[in-house]
Amino acid sequence: MRVVPAVTAGLGLVGLLAGTVAAATGLPEAPKSPTQNVSWGRCSADQKELNEAGAQCAKVTVPLDYADPGGRTIKIAISRVKAKSPGERRGILLSNPGGPGGTGLAHTLALRPTLKDVADRYDLIGFDPRFLGESTPVTCGTAPRPKPPAETTTPRADFEESVRAARDTARRCREHGDNAALLPHASTRNVARDMDAIRAALGEPRLSYYGISYGADLGAVYTQLFPRPADRVVLDSSTDPAATQYELFQRSGAPAEAALTGRVRTDVEKLLARAERHPIPVKDQRLNAPLLRLVVKQLVQHEENDPRLAEVVSDLKKAAAGEEFEPGPALSGLLDLLASPELESSMAGGAIFMCGDGGWPAGGWPKDPATYWKNMQRSRATQPVFGPYVNGMIAPCAFWGSEPREPGTKIGNSVPLLMLQARHDNNVPYEGALALHERLTGSRLVTADIRSHGVYGRGNDGLTPVPCADRAVNTYLRDGKLPAADLTCAKPKEL
Repeated sequence: MRVVPAVTAGLGLVGLLAGTVAAATGLPEAPKSPTQNVSWGRCSADQKELNEAGAQCAKVTVPLDYADPGGRTIKIAISRVKAKSPGERRGILLSNPGGPGGTGLAHTLALRPTLKDVADRYDLIGFDPRFLGESTPVTCGTAPRPKPPAETTTPRADFEESVRAARDTARRCREHGDNAALLPHASTRNVARDMDAIRAALGEPRLSYYGISYGADLGAVYTQLFPRPADRVVLDSSTDPAATQYELFQRSGAPAEAALTGRVRTDVEKLLARAERHPIPVKDQRLNAPLLRLVVKQLVQHEENDPRLAEVVSDLKKAAAGEEFEPGPALSGLLDLLASPELESSMAGGAIFMCGDGGWPAGGWPKDPATYWKNMQRSRATQPVFGPYVNGMIAPCAFWGSEPREPGTKIGNSVPLLMLQARHDNNVPYEGALALHERLTGSRLVTADIRSHGVYGRGNDGLTPVPCADRAVNTYLRDGKLPAADLTCAKPKEL
């Protein structure tokens, strides 16, 4: 559920300042159109899990531009697994798996093992956000086949290559097909409006929701734009609504650095010193320093990955020494990910929303590459492993060529909802959740004393569950009862 490239999944990206949709844009809280005649049918052959679960799929028509409701429309792909307890049915439960750029048609269904009996009380509704998956798509032009890193390099040469790649991605996205007309409408605010259009199309008075990472920030925007139909809302692993996207990347460096200790840290620093001059050859690939930092950043997110990280580092030491060996499954899997077309697709999908979004958080990407280089170099003193990664992450947004259509969404409301956050999250640091919690005055915060990105349903991902947090979510979704006060869940004994 959350095993996605850290470069895009790292930040639950959301809004900037506070106010209702009427104050910000003059748009109505909910679509004025009558309930649509939603035509349910079998899901596509690609949705094996949904079909095996007896789900149905459909498309909901929404405006491309909500400021022009009579204009061009697009389709949003949705799925439904009906409630099994009609007499106890609460309504609909939607979810979003994060990204931005993550598809979610089967995501709500994937929560069912942790939801347990709660799942029987809701129609489980999955959806692919606009321009992703089976919704009206936006794709960028075909990326050039990546060149393997040369046998020798320098930090400056690696940085210049990242600048060229970001500029090329921006060009390919901007110029491909009909993207010039579509991309200005890729925003968190519009995805939240699409969620309410789904609610209206299904004839439901209210909407319950679970979102993780970017999905948590999306949920906060929904409560701001549509406070009345917001029912039971759960936000898992969210960010500071006053920070820009670039600032959030930068803030993730310190907690990630703290997650590396002992011999592993020493070995990683030595490997990076080598890779910054001579990329490490392994399994027909070469890992330069940026790729090595990406690999390590992916692994430090969860405490359970520490043995895998040690295994990967051990393999890379052998590779750096020129030893003949067969990479273990952990390193082999990461190398396959780096070489897969899915990585490029995920990164492009994330760029579509990050670069068009004035909503959560506002872009804030410096336009001058020199700013990234200066910040990279400055960060090395205190964050030698991850500082160059989080400060030098020059997104295609720096070269996007257009500004967001709308201002950021000011977050500040009293909608009752439940927040979850891992205290040692090194993707979206804990302080960001505290900042959002302060703005959402009706919220309760459940803190898990673990290193993780994502708290609820960890068992679904093969990670150690936090039963205290799972119970809090299920009690709220089942009975509508928030904890009487903020609470902290102790670290599971298995960790």
